Amino acid sequence: MPWRNKEASSPSSANPTLEALQSPSSRGNMADKLKDPSTLGFLEAAVKISHTSPDIPAEVQMSVKEHIMRHTRLQRQTTEPASSTRHTSFKRHLPRQMHVSSVDYGNELPLAAEQPTSIGRIKPELYKQKSVDGEDAKSEATKSCGKINFSLRYDYESETLIVRILKAFDLPAKDFCGSSDPYVKIYLLPDRKCKLQTRVHRKTLNPTFDENFHFPVPYEELADRKLHLSVFDFDRFSRHDMIGEVILDNLFEASDLSRETSIWKDIQYATSESVDLGEIMFSLCYLPTAGRLTLTVIKCRNLKAMDITGYSDPYVKVSLLCDGRRLKKKKTTIKKNTLNPVYNEAIIFDIPPENMDQVSLLISVMDYDRVGHNEIIGVCRVGINAEGLGRDHWNEMLAYPRKPIAHWHSLVEVKKSFKEGNPRL
Repeated sequence: MPWRNKEASSPSSANPTLEALQSPSSRGNMADKLKDPSTLGFLEAAVKISHTSPDIPAEVQMSVKEHIMRHTRLQRQTTEPASSTRHTSFKRHLPRQMHVSSVDYGNELPLAAEQPTSIGRIKPELYKQKSVDGEDAKSEATKSCGKINFSLRYDYESETLIVRILKAFDLPAKDFCGSSDPYVKIYLLPDRKCKLQTRVHRKTLNPTFDENFHFPVPYEELADRKLHLSVFDFDRFSRHDMIGEVILDNLFEASDLSRETSIWKDIQYATSESVDLGEIMFSLCYLPTAGRLTLTVIKCRNLKAMDITGYSDPYVKVSLLCDGRRLKKKKTTIKKNTLNPVYNEAIIFDIPPENMDQVSLLISVMDYDRVGHNEIIGVCRVGINAEGLGRDHWNEMLAYPRKPIAHWHSLVEVKKSFKEGNPRL
Protein backbone atom coordinates (compact mmCIF):
# COMPACT_ATOMS: atom_id res chain seq x y z
CA MET A 1 0.00 0.00 0.00
CA PRO A 2 1.35 3.46 -0.83
CA TRP A 3 0.59 5.03 2.51
CA ARG A 4 2.23 2.14 4.35
CA ASN A 5 5.44 2.65 2.37
CA LYS A 6 5.30 6.31 3.09
CA GLU A 7 4.97 5.63 6.84
CA ALA A 8 7.82 3.13 6.84
CA SER A 9 10.22 5.29 4.81
CA SER A 10 9.90 8.69 6.47
CA PRO A 11 7.56 8.83 9.49
CA SER A 12 9.31 11.87 10.89
CA SER A 13 9.22 13.87 7.69
CA ALA A 14 5.54 13.19 7.21
CA ASN A 15 4.62 14.91 10.42
CA PRO A 16 7.21 17.27 11.92
CA THR A 17 4.98 18.04 14.89
CA LEU A 18 4.85 14.40 15.89
CA GLU A 19 8.65 14.20 15.61
CA ALA A 20 8.95 17.03 18.07
CA LEU A 21 6.68 15.20 20.51
CA GLN A 22 8.72 11.98 20.25
CA SER A 23 12.16 13.61 20.71
CA PRO A 24 13.90 13.08 24.12
CA SER A 25 14.28 16.78 24.76
CA SER A 26 10.58 17.42 24.35
CA ARG A 27 9.43 14.46 26.45
CA GLY A 28 10.92 16.02 29.60
CA ASN A 29 8.63 19.02 29.25
CA MET A 30 5.56 16.94 28.38
CA ALA A 31 3.98 17.23 31.80
CA ASP A 32 4.51 21.01 31.97
CA LYS A 33 3.02 21.49 28.54
CA LEU A 34 -0.03 19.44 29.37
CA LYS A 35 -0.83 21.87 32.17
CA ASP A 36 -1.04 24.71 29.66
CA PRO A 37 -4.66 25.22 28.48
CA SER A 38 -3.58 25.81 24.89
CA THR A 39 -1.57 22.57 24.85
CA LEU A 40 -4.48 20.68 26.39
CA GLY A 41 -6.77 22.00 23.66
CA PHE A 42 -4.31 20.90 21.04
CA LEU A 43 -4.13 17.40 22.49
CA GLU A 44 -7.91 17.12 22.58
CA ALA A 45 -8.00 18.15 18.93
CA ALA A 46 -5.31 15.59 18.20
CA VAL A 47 -7.43 12.86 19.76
CA LYS A 48 -10.34 13.84 17.56
CA ILE A 49 -8.08 13.85 14.47
CA SER A 50 -6.75 10.43 15.40
CA HIS A 51 -10.12 8.88 14.63
CA THR A 52 -9.79 9.90 10.96
CA SER A 53 -6.02 10.14 10.51
CA PRO A 54 -4.02 6.96 11.18
CA ASP A 55 -0.75 8.87 10.77
CA ILE A 56 -0.53 9.44 14.56
CA PRO A 57 0.93 6.36 16.31
CA ALA A 58 -1.19 4.47 18.82
CA GLU A 59 1.37 5.06 21.60
CA VAL A 60 0.93 8.80 21.36
CA GLN A 61 -2.84 8.50 21.27
CA MET A 62 -2.87 6.42 24.46
CA SER A 63 -0.54 8.81 26.31
CA VAL A 64 -2.73 11.78 25.42
CA LYS A 65 -5.88 10.00 26.57
CA GLU A 66 -4.27 9.07 29.90
CA HIS A 67 -3.28 12.69 30.59
CA ILE A 68 -6.77 13.95 29.77
CA MET A 69 -8.50 11.37 31.97
CA ARG A 70 -6.05 12.01 34.83
CA HIS A 71 -6.75 15.76 34.69
CA THR A 72 -10.53 15.07 34.65
CA ARG A 73 -10.31 12.79 37.73
CA LEU A 74 -8.40 15.45 39.65
CA GLN A 75 -11.18 17.95 39.01
CA ARG A 76 -13.92 15.47 39.94
CA GLN A 77 -12.25 14.53 43.21
CA THR A 78 -12.78 18.05 44.53
CA THR A 79 -16.53 17.32 44.78
CA GLU A 80 -16.08 14.35 47.15
CA PRO A 81 -14.14 14.91 50.36
CA ALA A 82 -12.62 12.02 52.23
CA SER A 83 -15.10 9.69 53.90
CA SER A 84 -13.63 10.26 57.37
CA THR A 85 -14.11 14.01 57.04
CA ARG A 86 -17.74 13.62 55.97
CA HIS A 87 -18.50 11.34 58.90
CA THR A 88 -17.00 13.66 61.49
CA SER A 89 -18.57 16.88 60.28
CA PHE A 90 -21.48 16.09 58.01
CA LYS A 91 -23.34 19.34 58.56
CA ARG A 92 -20.26 21.51 57.91
CA HIS A 93 -19.49 19.90 54.57
CA LEU A 94 -23.04 19.62 53.24
CA PRO A 95 -23.44 23.27 52.05
CA ARG A 96 -19.94 23.24 50.44
CA GLN A 97 -20.83 20.20 48.34
CA MET A 98 -23.78 22.01 46.89
CA HIS A 99 -21.57 24.90 45.62
CA VAL A 100 -18.74 22.91 43.95
CA SER A 101 -19.29 22.37 40.22
CA SER A 102 -18.05 19.37 38.28
CA VAL A 103 -16.42 19.40 34.81
CA ASP A 104 -19.34 17.31 33.58
CA TYR A 105 -21.63 20.29 34.16
CA GLY A 106 -19.29 23.06 33.01
CA ASN A 107 -21.81 24.41 30.47
CA GLU A 108 -24.77 24.36 32.85
CA LEU A 109 -25.87 27.01 35.31
CA PRO A 110 -24.58 26.59 38.90
CA LEU A 111 -26.98 24.99 41.31
CA ALA A 112 -28.87 27.34 43.61
CA ALA A 113 -27.51 27.54 47.15
CA GLU A 114 -29.50 25.34 49.49
CA GLN A 115 -30.16 26.02 53.13
CA PRO A 116 -28.55 23.69 55.69
CA THR A 117 -30.88 20.79 56.37
CA SER A 118 -31.47 18.68 59.46
CA ILE A 119 -30.17 15.54 57.76
CA GLY A 120 -28.16 13.53 60.23
CA ARG A 121 -29.58 15.21 63.32
CA ILE A 122 -31.25 13.16 66.01
CA LYS A 123 -34.74 14.41 66.77
CA PRO A 124 -35.77 13.32 70.28
CA GLU A 125 -39.41 14.12 69.63
CA LEU A 126 -39.56 11.30 67.08
CA TYR A 127 -38.66 8.78 69.77
CA LYS A 128 -41.24 9.86 72.33
CA GLN A 129 -44.01 7.35 72.66
CA LYS A 130 -47.49 8.68 73.02
CA SER A 131 -49.38 7.70 76.09
CA VAL A 132 -51.68 5.21 74.46
CA ASP A 133 -53.13 4.11 77.77
CA GLY A 134 -53.90 7.69 78.74
CA GLU A 135 -55.66 8.37 75.42
CA ASP A 136 -57.63 5.15 75.69
CA ALA A 137 -58.69 6.04 79.22
CA LYS A 138 -59.88 9.46 78.07
CA SER A 139 -61.84 8.01 75.17
CA GLU A 140 -63.41 5.41 77.46
CA ALA A 141 -64.32 8.06 80.02
CA THR A 142 -66.00 10.27 77.42
CA LYS A 143 -68.05 7.55 75.73
CA SER A 144 -71.69 7.20 76.75
CA CYS A 145 -72.60 4.50 79.26
CA GLY A 146 -76.30 5.24 79.21
CA LYS A 147 -78.66 6.75 81.78
CA ILE A 148 -80.44 5.49 84.87
CA ASN A 149 -83.73 6.60 86.39
CA PHE A 150 -84.45 6.28 90.14
CA SER A 151 -86.49 8.02 92.83
CA LEU A 152 -85.94 8.93 96.51
CA ARG A 153 -88.39 9.32 99.36
CA TYR A 154 -87.96 9.47 103.14
CA ASP A 155 -90.44 7.77 105.49
CA TYR A 156 -90.44 9.84 108.69
CA GLU A 157 -92.43 7.28 110.72
CA SER A 158 -90.01 4.40 110.16
CA GLU A 159 -86.97 6.68 109.64
CA THR A 160 -86.16 4.91 106.41
CA LEU A 161 -84.83 6.17 103.08
CA ILE A 162 -86.67 4.45 100.23
CA VAL A 163 -84.68 4.15 96.98
CA ARG A 164 -86.65 3.02 93.95
CA ILE A 165 -84.68 1.87 90.89
CA LEU A 166 -86.99 2.48 87.93
CA LYS A 167 -85.13 1.79 84.68
CA ALA A 168 -81.97 2.23 82.63
CA PHE A 169 -81.64 3.45 79.07
CA ASP A 170 -79.11 3.00 76.25
CA LEU A 171 -76.65 0.77 78.11
CA PRO A 172 -73.49 -0.38 76.25
CA ALA A 173 -73.36 -3.96 74.94
CA LYS A 174 -71.00 -6.20 76.91
CA ASP A 175 -71.79 -9.59 75.34
CA PHE A 176 -70.79 -10.95 71.94
CA CYS A 177 -74.41 -11.06 70.88
CA GLY A 178 -74.59 -7.24 71.09
CA SER A 179 -76.58 -7.12 74.31
CA SER A 180 -76.09 -7.18 78.11
CA ASP A 181 -77.53 -8.79 81.24
CA PRO A 182 -77.67 -5.73 83.54
CA TYR A 183 -78.34 -5.38 87.26
CA VAL A 184 -77.72 -2.59 89.82
CA LYS A 185 -75.98 -2.58 93.23
CA ILE A 186 -77.07 0.08 95.73
CA TYR A 187 -75.01 1.49 98.64
CA LEU A 188 -75.73 4.29 101.11
CA LEU A 189 -72.21 5.52 101.83
CA PRO A 190 -70.12 5.50 103.91
CA ASP A 191 -71.68 2.18 104.97
CA ARG A 192 -70.67 -0.53 102.49
CA LYS A 193 -71.73 -3.43 104.66
CA CYS A 194 -75.36 -2.92 103.67
CA LYS A 195 -75.36 -3.81 99.96
CA LEU A 196 -78.60 -4.27 98.01
CA GLN A 197 -79.09 -5.16 94.37
CA THR A 198 -81.77 -5.59 91.74
CA ARG A 199 -82.67 -8.67 89.75
CA VAL A 200 -80.75 -9.51 86.57
CA HIS A 201 -82.52 -8.65 83.31
CA ARG A 202 -81.49 -10.87 80.42
CA LYS A 203 -80.37 -9.62 77.00
CA THR A 204 -81.48 -6.02 77.08
CA LEU A 205 -79.92 -2.58 76.86
CA ASN A 206 -83.01 -0.81 78.20
CA PRO A 207 -84.05 -2.72 81.34
CA THR A 208 -87.05 -1.81 83.50
CA PHE A 209 -86.37 -2.69 87.16
CA ASP A 210 -89.09 -0.98 89.24
CA GLU A 211 -87.77 -2.25 92.59
CA ASN A 212 -87.77 -0.60 96.04
CA PHE A 213 -84.92 -0.71 98.58
CA HIS A 214 -85.06 0.48 102.22
CA PHE A 215 -82.16 1.97 104.19
CA PRO A 216 -82.82 2.66 107.91
CA VAL A 217 -81.13 5.98 108.69
CA PRO A 218 -82.03 8.95 110.96
CA TYR A 219 -83.12 12.03 109.07
CA GLU A 220 -80.37 14.23 110.56
CA GLU A 221 -77.71 11.89 109.11
CA LEU A 222 -78.92 12.16 105.53
CA ALA A 223 -76.81 15.26 104.89
CA ASP A 224 -73.64 13.19 105.48
CA ARG A 225 -74.72 10.22 103.35
CA LYS A 226 -74.14 9.50 99.65
CA LEU A 227 -76.07 7.24 97.31
CA HIS A 228 -73.88 4.97 95.20
CA LEU A 229 -75.34 3.01 92.25
CA SER A 230 -73.14 0.52 90.37
CA VAL A 231 -74.42 -1.00 87.12
CA PHE A 232 -73.02 -4.45 86.22
CA ASP A 233 -73.35 -6.95 83.39
CA PHE A 234 -74.00 -10.47 84.69
CA ASP A 235 -71.77 -13.27 83.39
CA ARG A 236 -72.48 -16.88 84.36
CA PHE A 237 -68.97 -18.25 83.72
CA SER A 238 -66.63 -15.37 84.57
CA ARG A 239 -66.33 -12.19 86.56
CA HIS A 240 -69.15 -9.71 86.11
CA ASP A 241 -68.27 -6.67 84.00
CA MET A 242 -68.87 -3.22 85.43
CA ILE A 243 -70.78 -0.93 83.07
CA GLY A 244 -70.56 2.26 85.14
CA GLU A 245 -71.62 4.04 88.30
CA VAL A 246 -73.59 6.99 89.66
CA ILE A 247 -72.73 8.79 92.93
CA LEU A 248 -75.27 11.23 94.35
CA ASP A 249 -73.38 13.40 96.85
CA ASN A 250 -76.39 15.44 97.97
CA LEU A 251 -79.52 13.46 98.71
CA PHE A 252 -81.48 16.72 98.93
CA GLU A 253 -80.44 17.75 95.45
CA ALA A 254 -83.90 17.46 93.93
CA SER A 255 -86.24 17.92 96.93
CA ASP A 256 -86.55 17.58 100.71
CA LEU A 257 -87.51 13.89 100.26
CA SER A 258 -90.95 14.43 101.79
CA ARG A 259 -92.46 13.07 98.58
CA GLU A 260 -91.13 10.75 95.92
CA THR A 261 -88.92 12.56 93.41
CA SER A 262 -87.76 11.03 90.12
CA ILE A 263 -84.12 11.62 89.12
CA TRP A 264 -82.27 10.92 85.84
CA LYS A 265 -78.48 10.58 85.96
CA ASP A 266 -75.80 9.82 83.38
CA ILE A 267 -73.93 6.60 84.13
CA GLN A 268 -70.22 7.40 84.47
CA TYR A 269 -67.71 4.99 82.98
CA ALA A 270 -65.81 2.91 85.56
CA THR A 271 -63.94 -0.39 85.57
CA SER A 272 -64.17 -0.98 89.32
CA GLU A 273 -66.31 0.29 92.15
CA SER A 274 -65.17 3.53 93.73
CA VAL A 275 -64.13 3.27 97.36
CA ASP A 276 -65.07 6.12 99.68
CA LEU A 277 -61.99 6.81 101.84
CA GLY A 278 -63.48 9.66 103.83
CA GLU A 279 -62.83 13.39 104.15
CA ILE A 280 -60.57 15.70 106.12
CA MET A 281 -61.10 19.32 107.17
CA PHE A 282 -58.12 21.62 107.70
CA SER A 283 -57.37 25.34 107.46
CA LEU A 284 -54.45 27.17 105.84
CA CYS A 285 -53.01 30.50 106.97
CA TYR A 286 -49.89 32.26 105.69
CA LEU A 287 -48.03 35.23 107.23
CA PRO A 288 -45.89 36.83 104.48
CA THR A 289 -43.93 39.09 106.85
CA ALA A 290 -42.85 36.19 109.05
CA GLY A 291 -42.72 33.60 106.24
CA ARG A 292 -44.84 31.19 108.30
CA LEU A 293 -47.39 28.70 106.97
CA THR A 294 -49.85 27.23 109.50
CA LEU A 295 -51.97 24.18 108.69
CA THR A 296 -54.57 23.37 111.34
CA VAL A 297 -55.97 19.84 111.19
CA ILE A 298 -59.54 20.18 112.43
CA LYS A 299 -61.23 16.79 111.98
CA CYS A 300 -62.02 13.85 109.69
CA ARG A 301 -65.26 12.09 108.90
CA ASN A 302 -66.40 8.80 107.40
CA LEU A 303 -62.90 7.33 107.24
CA LYS A 304 -62.45 3.86 105.79
CA ALA A 305 -62.34 1.13 108.45
CA MET A 306 -58.91 -0.50 108.47
CA ASP A 307 -59.16 -2.80 111.52
CA ILE A 308 -61.09 -6.01 112.07
CA THR A 309 -63.22 -4.23 114.66
CA GLY A 310 -64.67 -1.98 111.96
CA TYR A 311 -62.76 1.09 113.17
CA SER A 312 -59.36 2.72 112.69
CA ASP A 313 -56.69 4.43 114.80
CA PRO A 314 -56.14 7.48 112.59
CA TYR A 315 -53.52 10.20 112.73
CA VAL A 316 -52.54 12.85 110.16
CA LYS A 317 -49.08 13.29 108.66
CA VAL A 318 -48.24 16.49 106.72
CA SER A 319 -45.23 16.51 104.34
CA LEU A 320 -43.66 19.66 102.88
CA LEU A 321 -42.66 18.98 99.25
CA CYS A 322 -40.40 21.00 96.95
CA ASP A 323 -40.12 19.91 93.32
CA GLY A 324 -41.32 16.42 94.26
CA ARG A 325 -38.85 15.97 97.14
CA ARG A 326 -39.92 15.82 100.77
CA LEU A 327 -38.24 18.47 102.92
CA LYS A 328 -40.04 18.08 106.26
CA LYS A 329 -42.85 16.06 107.82
CA LYS A 330 -44.93 16.52 110.97
CA LYS A 331 -47.67 14.44 112.63
CA THR A 332 -50.72 14.84 114.81
CA THR A 333 -51.66 12.68 117.76
CA ILE A 334 -53.34 9.28 117.30
CA LYS A 335 -57.08 8.92 117.90
CA LYS A 336 -58.10 5.40 118.92
CA ASN A 337 -61.05 3.39 117.60
CA THR A 338 -62.86 6.02 115.57
CA LEU A 339 -63.80 6.85 111.99
CA ASN A 340 -64.61 10.48 112.82
CA PRO A 341 -61.61 11.84 114.75
CA VAL A 342 -61.35 15.46 115.99
CA TYR A 343 -57.84 16.97 116.27
CA ASN A 344 -57.71 20.81 116.27
CA GLU A 345 -53.92 20.66 116.08
CA ALA A 346 -51.70 23.23 114.33
CA ILE A 347 -48.69 22.30 112.17
CA ILE A 348 -46.26 25.12 111.26
CA PHE A 349 -43.70 25.40 108.45
CA ASP A 350 -41.29 28.28 107.81
CA ILE A 351 -41.38 29.15 104.08
CA PRO A 352 -40.04 32.41 102.53
CA PRO A 353 -42.53 34.26 100.31
CA GLU A 354 -40.36 33.84 97.21
CA ASN A 355 -40.52 30.04 97.57
CA MET A 356 -44.28 29.68 97.96
CA ASP A 357 -44.70 28.88 94.27
CA GLN A 358 -42.26 25.96 94.53
CA VAL A 359 -43.70 24.07 97.48
CA SER A 360 -46.81 22.01 98.18
CA LEU A 361 -48.27 20.05 101.10
CA LEU A 362 -49.17 16.36 101.06
CA ILE A 363 -51.69 15.49 103.78
CA SER A 364 -51.84 11.76 104.58
CA VAL A 365 -54.40 10.17 106.91
CA MET A 366 -52.76 7.07 108.41
CA ASP A 367 -54.03 4.13 110.44
CA TYR A 368 -51.73 3.35 113.37
CA ASP A 369 -50.86 -0.32 113.87
CA ARG A 370 -48.96 -1.42 116.97
CA VAL A 371 -47.73 -4.69 115.44
CA GLY A 372 -47.26 -4.20 111.68
CA HIS A 373 -46.70 -1.22 109.41
CA ASN A 374 -48.96 1.81 109.56
CA GLU A 375 -51.38 1.84 106.63
CA ILE A 376 -52.40 4.81 104.50
CA ILE A 377 -56.14 5.45 104.52
CA GLY A 378 -56.01 8.25 101.96
CA VAL A 379 -54.23 11.44 100.97
CA CYS A 380 -54.88 14.88 99.54
CA ARG A 381 -52.58 17.61 98.24
CA VAL A 382 -52.62 21.42 98.26
CA GLY A 383 -50.29 23.69 96.32
CA ILE A 384 -49.92 25.86 93.25
CA ASN A 385 -49.54 22.75 91.05
CA ALA A 386 -52.26 20.69 92.73
CA GLU A 387 -55.56 19.89 91.05
CA GLY A 388 -59.09 21.03 91.77
CA LEU A 389 -59.85 22.07 95.32
CA GLY A 390 -56.21 21.62 96.39
CA ARG A 391 -55.12 24.39 94.01
CA ASP A 392 -58.12 26.63 94.80
CA HIS A 393 -57.58 26.34 98.56
CA TRP A 394 -53.91 27.30 98.17
CA ASN A 395 -54.69 30.32 95.96
CA GLU A 396 -57.39 31.48 98.37
CA MET A 397 -54.88 31.32 101.24
CA LEU A 398 -52.42 33.49 99.26
CA ALA A 399 -55.15 35.94 98.31
CA TYR A 400 -56.18 36.46 101.95
CA PRO A 401 -52.97 36.50 104.05
CA ARG A 402 -53.13 36.27 107.86
CA LYS A 403 -56.63 34.74 107.61
CA PRO A 404 -57.34 31.01 108.23
CA ILE A 405 -59.15 29.42 105.27
CA ALA A 406 -60.86 26.07 106.03
CA HIS A 407 -62.25 23.48 103.58
CA TRP A 408 -63.29 19.84 103.46
CA HIS A 409 -61.08 17.69 101.19
CA SER A 410 -61.92 14.22 99.89
CA LEU A 411 -59.24 11.60 100.42
CA VAL A 412 -57.93 9.69 97.41
CA GLU A 413 -55.57 6.78 96.88
CA VAL A 414 -51.83 7.46 96.92
CA LYS A 415 -51.26 6.73 93.23
CA LYS A 416 -53.80 9.40 92.24
CA SER A 417 -52.63 12.09 94.64
CA PHE A 418 -49.91 13.85 92.66
CA LYS A 419 -47.85 13.57 89.48
CA GLU A 420 -44.38 14.76 90.43
CA GLY A 421 -42.59 11.60 91.44
CA ASN A 422 -43.43 9.38 94.39
CA PRO A 423 -41.65 10.50 97.55
CA ARG A 424 -41.63 8.00 100.34
CA LEU A 425 -44.50 8.44 102.72
